[in-house]
Amino acid sequence: MAAAASSPRCPSHGFLRLLAAAAVLAAFGFARAAAGSSGDETVLLNVQSLLPGRSCAAPQENKPNGATSARMQVVHQHGPCSPLADAHRKPPSHAEILAADQNRVESIQRRVAATASKLKKRAAPVQPGPKKNPAGIHPGHSSFSSAPLLPVSSGRALGTGNYVVTLGLGTPASKYTVVFDTGSDTTWVQCRPCVVKCYKQKDPLFDPAKSSTYANVSCSDSACDDLDESGCTGGHCLYAVQYGDGSYTVGFFARDSLTIAHDSVKGFQFGCGEKNDGLFGMTAGLLGLGRGKTSLTVQAQYRYGGAFAYCFPALSTDTTGYLDFGPGASPANARVTPMLTDNGPTFYFVGLTGIRVGGKQLSIPETVFSTGGTIVDSGTVITRLPETAYSALSSAFTAGMAARGFKKVQGYSILETCYDFTGISEATVPTVSLVFKGGACLDVDESGILYAISQAQVCLAFASIGDDESTGILGNTQQKTYGVVYDLGKKTVGFAPGAC
Repeated sequence: MAAAASSPRCPSHGFLRLLAAAAVLAAFGFARAAAGSSGDETVLLNVQSLLPGRSCAAPQENKPNGATSARMQVVHQHGPCSPLADAHRKPPSHAEILAADQNRVESIQRRVAATASKLKKRAAPVQPGPKKNPAGIHPGHSSFSSAPLLPVSSGRALGTGNYVVTLGLGTPASKYTVVFDTGSDTTWVQCRPCVVKCYKQKDPLFDPAKSSTYANVSCSDSACDDLDESGCTGGHCLYAVQYGDGSYTVGFFARDSLTIAHDSVKGFQFGCGEKNDGLFGMTAGLLGLGRGKTSLTVQAQYRYGGAFAYCFPALSTDTTGYLDFGPGASPANARVTPMLTDNGPTFYFVGLTGIRVGGKQLSIPETVFSTGGTIVDSGTVITRLPETAYSALSSAFTAGMAARGFKKVQGYSILETCYDFTGISEATVPTVSLVFKGGACLDVDESGILYAISQAQVCLAFASIGDDESTGILGNTQQKTYGVVYDLGKKTVGFAPGAC
């Protein structure tokens, strides 16, 4: 799969990208993608590369970029390179993937709305009452048999994402494959004993009794107050998280050593889940990378400076993806935009200001993007745009495809703009670029412009939020091959092209 453009798309780095693209095309024997009759920019797609692969490419070593960083390999949990690949009975269908994605998006919208409401009420502080058990649940007691009844409006309802990393926990360290998620704060794994239920996972359950550095967090510890949902039993702090699809985890809030690649974070606070159920695949739990106090990002800020970066590979058969921590995580070619921190904790808000299709800026007022704001999220699959912005993008992309003889076919689930590529091995399609505050620009990689249901139904990988007031979300499909850099200290988010 190779890309080409008729002219630079992102002004600051477009020329370098053009040279790199030309080199790739020459190496693979492709001709440069021709401009359409209207002179718009295009990319050349290998249609087969949009479909799921069956075998994993040769593993590649992921080395840290600097002395203070730690790098882990990132793979899609349902792809052939996943450590869980042989544990999955059957990967989820596109209908299931997109339905779960919609659940996550709706949950994010609820969380944002709930946070906005809390921020408005800060002027009238309420004295805290006694700490309560989440849903009245006591791990180890008979009452633990009922499911946690956390209110969805609490905002803790999120899907868990679909890219995984392998980390170590305890002393000596045992390895666990977990989903990592920038839309969650609290890290958790399933633990022994499972008082009532643990879902099936590939790795053995974490056993606190076998770790010499494990300790429960006490109810009087300030760390217990950092949880969104917490409780107390026998002097020990409890945590609870419920997700948008009804999945949940409940257990003790604890401390232990967390191993990231060859580095270690001592006294890391996490959830030791003794009652867990839901759609977590075969993963052992979740690594929270949000902006909240319980996230790894904040807990290890003393060590990594609040900086991390990841890259999702173009193909699920590729092993070049990574998750990296520390100042050395940021590639030198990252294009940065301000991190907007006035919208509450956890999520990473940025200022999306415009969209280009075929190199041409669409006529969309900036207020369309600024009303609800935009979140960069590792767990959402399909980028969501305000209705006015999506309509303009869809219309421009449709016109560009029509100029090349492609006709629209029936949409699929949340995806409305679809085409039939049956019998086509390569297709030239319009480029799509996202423009952010400060001049940062993300030229969507050719692997992230379209989402293939089948070769007969290949769709524009963007969807509408449904209005112009809700929060937009930059999904992981559009982030592919970019080093996405988060820096709490500098309050910036960056996009580095060609990182994996």
